[in-house]
Amino acid sequence: MQNFVGRSLLDGFSAARVEAENRVSLDIFEGPLDLLLYLIKKDEVDIYEVSIERITSQYLEYIGTFKILNIELVSEFVVMAANLMYIKSRTLLPRHEQPPGEEIEEEDPRWELIRQLVEYKKFKDAAGYLEEREVEQQRVFAGVPEACDLEEDEASPLPDVGIFDLIRAFQGILKRFEDEGQLTEIVDDRFTIGDKIDHLLGAVGRGQNILFQTLFAQATTKGEVVVTFLALLELIRLNEFEVLQKEALGEIKIERRAKAFKKI
Repeated sequence: MQNFVGRSLLDGFSAARVEAENRVSLDIFEGPLDLLLYLIKKDEVDIYEVSIERITSQYLEYIGTFKILNIELVSEFVVMAANLMYIKSRTLLPRHEQPPGEEIEEEDPRWELIRQLVEYKKFKDAAGYLEEREVEQQRVFAGVPEACDLEEDEASPLPDVGIFDLIRAFQGILKRFEDEGQLTEIVDDRFTIGDKIDHLLGAVGRGQNILFQTLFAQATTKGEVVVTFLALLELIRLNEFEVLQKEALGEIKIERRAKAFKKI
């Protein structure tokens, strides 16, 4: 059973403001610690065993992708990037060559960051538990409801798909195109987000689904890939499309809802 999570996919994100020059602004309520926890989960390593060099490289790659997409980042993401680079530089220096005047209380320069991640994860897990309890409480009725659709409740619980999963998939598309030499430089802006929204709606009929990578099969420039991805985000926000994923970090499919939620 596949997980249909399109409605909550971009919770924490404000409406994408599609401008004439194809710029998009997303107010990210999930912060840098969420991204770091996602990267740790993706690598299947313990928080205490995190490689600061690897996670810094991956974090900066995500920041670079946000810039490619013209997504405006809150300052906390930039501050965390600087902090990661500072910690990385300290881990590469012998103890006797640490910055002058720096009081080294911990042998491991990563420790303060690890403590932040552990504490944040505790609060996040607690919030998730309370949310689950709230959902369970809402299923308790004082009387018998007239109708009850249990189709979704019978589905096995599967991991949520979030913005970082989509960014990861988008990075894979860019890398594959570049490795195969199929992308050219952005010469002109032949496509707008509106154009690609129309294209995606025409390519995927109601109730149909398509592999994420198939959406970009006809793209020939980096600009077209970017605009297609932004159009997809907008359609997800508008509840026209939802995301299907059988397992965490697994293959992503995009499905168009059988019924319209709102007009485009």
